[in-house]
Amino acid sequence: MTQRVDLATVMDRLAIDEVVSGYAVAVDDGDWAAYRALFTPDGRADYSSAGGVEGSARQVADWLAETMRMFPVRQHLIVNRLIRVEDLGGSPGDTAEVRADFVNPMRLTGTGTGPDDAGGAGGAGGAPNFVAAGRYTFALARTREGWRLSRVTVHEKWRHLSS
Repeated sequence: MTQRVDLATVMDRLAIDEVVSGYAVAVDDGDWAAYRALFTPDGRADYSSAGGVEGSARQVADWLAETMRMFPVRQHLIVNRLIRVEDLGGSPGDTAEVRADFVNPMRLTGTGTGPDDAGGAGGAGGAPNFVAAGRYTFALARTREGWRLSRVTVHEKWRHLSS
């Protein structure tokens, strides 16, 4: 490989990582316009293993917007990212896949620590009472706007609910 190809690959990997981080931030912040913007026009997401829906990014964003109202405080951690960029004989291609683990602690509405609860703002002083964890598979495509998600699949492995 040449230095130019190596640099292109590194830049792609950084851009892909930014999309994955942007995904977590959009969900945690409830920024559904930003969530939709991370996807290709035909992008899809599948939350069925977590009891959710499968559909277009728009359909899933609408479902998440409604569902996440139950969890006014959430902090999604996406770790152990394994990024694989398509290899076209030593040059980076236009597709990539990321497998990454997640831990998603959340606070249910009415527990006294969420911004919508009487107990205070921002979740200060309270531990999460719902935690889900598993693995994501992100499929990405290079577009004119940069890397975008073509598919997100949630593989929930466990969850814990406490009072």
